[in-house]
Amino acid sequence: MARITRRTLLRIGLAAGSMLTATQCTRQNSQQQSVSGGPTVLTNQTKDVTLRFIGTGVSQINEVGQKAQEDLGFKIQTRALSTDENNQIAITQPRSYDIFDGEYFSLPLVIPSGNLQPIDIRRIRNWDKIVPYFTTGQFKGGSPVNTSQGTAPFKVMYLTGPDSTTFSSTPTDYATLIPFQYNADTLGYRPDLVGRTIESWGELFNPEFRGKTSILDIASIGIMDAAMVIEALGLMTFQDKGNMTPEELDKVTQILVEQKRQGQFRAFWKNFDESVNLMASGEVIVQSMWSPAVTQVKARGVNCVYAPLKEGYRGWGGGIGLSKNLSGIALDAAYEYLNWTLEGWLGAFLGRQGYYSAAPELARNYMSPEEWDFWYEGKPAAADMVDPFGKTLEKQGAIRDGGSFEERFGNIVCWNSVMSEQRYLVQKWNEFVSA
Repeated sequence: MARITRRTLLRIGLAAGSMLTATQCTRQNSQQQSVSGGPTVLTNQTKDVTLRFIGTGVSQINEVGQKAQEDLGFKIQTRALSTDENNQIAITQPRSYDIFDGEYFSLPLVIPSGNLQPIDIRRIRNWDKIVPYFTTGQFKGGSPVNTSQGTAPFKVMYLTGPDSTTFSSTPTDYATLIPFQYNADTLGYRPDLVGRTIESWGELFNPEFRGKTSILDIASIGIMDAAMVIEALGLMTFQDKGNMTPEELDKVTQILVEQKRQGQFRAFWKNFDESVNLMASGEVIVQSMWSPAVTQVKARGVNCVYAPLKEGYRGWGGGIGLSKNLSGIALDAAYEYLNWTLEGWLGAFLGRQGYYSAAPELARNYMSPEEWDFWYEGKPAAADMVDPFGKTLEKQGAIRDGGSFEERFGNIVCWNSVMSEQRYLVQKWNEFVSA
């Protein structure tokens, strides 16, 4: 009842209030000041309050925005971008968005810009329901998450104060993002075209699949997938695949260029839809892939497997941050959205695509027992599994690729990251793509 009361009060406040988003007000006030020489108070109705989102196509889903608008009573505008575009706009165009929907590995690039304001976790009602690997760097039972390679979310979860751009290695009252989705990434493949089970990252460079493989063209992530493949083949070993040395980057690039010149790759992909189309069409039969992309391929009636590889997974986490330009009633609305993401509906919606919820026990309230057992517990499907749009993904009796949540996340060996040699990494990656 407390939650409903707060939301009701917010709607009343929005209806009685007279604000656009903080960024809109700032811009319009400054324009009117230049004419009149003084500030002007703007008035508007609730319908004019809009939160503008930037994020990747994975999470900027129309149905999610529509549901949030229905539940919260204010407008939401979404803009789907590639990972690189999303980070660039977050850093260089702070007045063009109110909400940043991004990944934790991007924060060492975005936070120093000062364009995101620290989130007061005392205003997050279900903070204690968030899985502890975000908040403490541990699993529920207290065992540590593998954080030795890459940027595990816990490393960049906290800031030192309310106006800080400095990460804190220990918990504080100020967070960078509120998590809402995460996963363990691996290769996807077409079993009908491959003809056997794929069990190793090394298969991406197998001459058997020459001209039928793909790797994602996002430098920070693609280079780590390449490192997983190269290490699996015994060509190199890495102390930290999430923070390679210049010498390691040189050698990885050399190997990638050789593979490209031999015709190993059919294409490179930058966004979710490209990966789906490549796999569903059969142009590519083994590639770097994301769980919901595999889900989309299956929804088209095409068999696709998200491979539980023996070398382990590459982990990542995504969340939502607040623009520094938000204030007043717009900031209150933004906090209500942050709270909404954890309440359960969104977690269940994303769970049906193969993602995990940051507050799984709340998402469980919006899932059937059969769905929970399949997606989280790794049990055989007691009924057909459908995606958020009603399309059948798995038939009764199927088992989720990779098993339970604990099995998958207990087998993460590296995390998406921004490297110390990031500029050099991008330079070398561009050499590979253009070779």
